[in-house]
Amino acid sequence: MMDRSVVIVKPDGLQRGVVGEIIHRLERKGLRLCGVKMIALSDALLDEWYAHHKDKPFFPGLKSYMKSYPVVAMLWEGVDGVATIRKIIGVTKGRDAEPGTVRGDFAMSQQYNLIHASENAEIAKREIELMFAEDEIFEWDKLDLKHIYTDEELR
Repeated sequence: MMDRSVVIVKPDGLQRGVVGEIIHRLERKGLRLCGVKMIALSDALLDEWYAHHKDKPFFPGLKSYMKSYPVVAMLWEGVDGVATIRKIIGVTKGRDAEPGTVRGDFAMSQQYNLIHASENAEIAKREIELMFAEDEIFEWDKLDLKHIYTDEELR
C-alpha cells in the first residue's frame, strides 16, 4: 500500500549540508517526492508537533533547537513508505544507528540527529495536516514506478 511520510531535515542537517544527500537517498530508493519547502518553525506549530513532550524537562531546549535555523520539510510517498523511510534514516540516537542509514553515516547525537520522519501511518496523517497545505502537495506520474514495483504491489 502506498503511504506518505513527513521528513524534516532539522537545523543541524541544514547546517551540516546533508539536505541533498537525504533527498538523493530517498529518490534512489524509488520514493516519490510529493512536497518540499524550507520554513522557520513557529511556537504554535512546535507546541502541536511535540504535544507529547510538552511537559517534559527537555521540551524548552528541543523547541529552541528546532527554531534555531530553518528546516526543510518534505513529503515522500511509496509502498510501505513510512516504514521504508524509518529504515533509511536509522534509529534516533545517531551513534547507535546502523552504518548505511542517514543517522548511522552522519550523526552522533540523540537530539542533533539530522532528520525526522513520521513514526507510523497514523502519526504521518497528523503531521501532513500540520505541515502541508493542500496546494503544497503534488500528485504526479512517476514514470519509473513500473521498474520499482510489480503491478501487484501497486494495487
